[in-house]
Amino acid sequence: MKLLWLDLNSSYAHSSLALPALHAQIADDTTIEWCVVSATINENTGSVVNQIYRHQPDIIAATNWLFNHEQLLHIVSRAKALLPHCCIILGGPEFLGDNAAFLYKNKFVSGVFRGEGEEVFPLWLKVWNHSKEEWKSITGLCYLDENNQYQDNGIARVMNFSQLISPEKSRFFNWSKPFVQLETTRGCFNTCAFCVSGGEKPVRTIPLETIRERLNDIHQHGIKNVRVLDRTFNYNNKRAKELLDLFRNYPDICFHLEIHPALLSEELKEELSVLPKGLLHLEAGIQSLKESVLQQSRRIGKLSDALEGLKYLCSLKNMETHADLIAGLPLYHLSEIFEDVHTLAEYGAGEIQLESLKLLPGTEMRRRAEELGIQYSPLPPYEVLQTREISVDELQTAHYLSRLLDGFYNTPTWQSITRTLILENPSFLHEFLNHLVQTDVIDTPLSLERRGLILYDFCKSQYPDYLTQVSIAWIEAGMSLKKAPAERVRTKRQVPPESWEVIYGSYREKLRLCFLPTDEEGHGYWFGFESEIQKIQPVFKATT
Repeated sequence: MKLLWLDLNSSYAHSSLALPALHAQIADDTTIEWCVVSATINENTGSVVNQIYRHQPDIIAATNWLFNHEQLLHIVSRAKALLPHCCIILGGPEFLGDNAAFLYKNKFVSGVFRGEGEEVFPLWLKVWNHSKEEWKSITGLCYLDENNQYQDNGIARVMNFSQLISPEKSRFFNWSKPFVQLETTRGCFNTCAFCVSGGEKPVRTIPLETIRERLNDIHQHGIKNVRVLDRTFNYNNKRAKELLDLFRNYPDICFHLEIHPALLSEELKEELSVLPKGLLHLEAGIQSLKESVLQQSRRIGKLSDALEGLKYLCSLKNMETHADLIAGLPLYHLSEIFEDVHTLAEYGAGEIQLESLKLLPGTEMRRRAEELGIQYSPLPPYEVLQTREISVDELQTAHYLSRLLDGFYNTPTWQSITRTLILENPSFLHEFLNHLVQTDVIDTPLSLERRGLILYDFCKSQYPDYLTQVSIAWIEAGMSLKKAPAERVRTKRQVPPESWEVIYGSYREKLRLCFLPTDEEGHGYWFGFESEIQKIQPVFKATT
């Protein structure tokens, strides 16, 4: 039997963990011949189908998720037309809800799995070509039987999670990506109504020693970034501390993980504060800073504790904390989103990510959409279009605000000046957003330099007191000293003053100096460059 896995991702930087996770459990089964076709959603459909056809598989399997849904169906429907005897089986988050309508509409799909597949997929492979009567015993499998009746076998949960063979043992584990994904737990203690993990009970864990062995393997492959997939890293503070102690043994790896700011114990705070710089990149799932919104979303944890914890995390200098907000949550107004962005900037969040709510299959919020007054797209990515609290136009404004944050606040070069402008000027976000929309650049990909030029021109017109700060950011990013943000910079035959206050670096006579004046009395900033090449970052900075 030949099984073809269609590995369809949003980009080549990403890689699905499903293939190696499933394959690892049955890698020793010699009756299965595995082959893989890898592609992105942007590739030519005909080319991908042609690759599948050349393999002449008996089974085509794939993971269906939010962003590959449409393209995946285009591919497998064509493959089925060319290979009518081929069995197409799908799994993934798209099938956590009721799958009857999907199967009746897409009859080229033989069945779909709901839930976790490592234990049940091997069982199905033993009966895939038998009577569908035998499919009834496969937990999590949804399909149409011989009488065209919908059969639903519930949801599959791996209860022996710690006994699974790790994905890294599979020959299909992709070591060439910029990062690898690691589960130390599966399931979530939380009950968030918008999340597919809200019903994933119980939380199951992997022993610490097993994690150590896996990290040793990951480290030996030279991996520098590990994304810990645990839904809430600190659901158990004692275990979280043990894991952080383990991570210390790999100082050349950066661990990306999601932490619940409301659940931070004093012991865990202390542990976080003394970790080596760069070891962690934290994602603090906050979603909203409004109590009523969080209560309606059924998120566990007091808002006061969450704010205290978030403020603490953002204050840590040895790691960056990324904070999430979700526009379109019930009871969440646009004005409150702007307020929350201001608060997160005040806390010093390393990134502020503003996403639009998506009503995912299998979530409580999707089931209650009408009750909650939520209108949403029936097609992936199921984005919210309007609620009782936020209109169509306001959601579009929230989308534009997200673009502004990504382009300026979340970009290291422009973050400091953007944060300053937000905190010192209550109207800045609204005015700058209107400017970006009116000049038709808000949804346009912009280079780092172009963003600097836009910000400088805007400040020149509306906030001239901040021009020096924009110029400093421009210079320190290594931008051209011949363009507008450096228009006040003096570059020719600059002689160092008798005294200056060094901010960083050390002055040498061979350095090329430039001077940015801040007044008519000779005060300003000095920058030193290693060579005559203008597009380099300065190695020396001083002020007079």
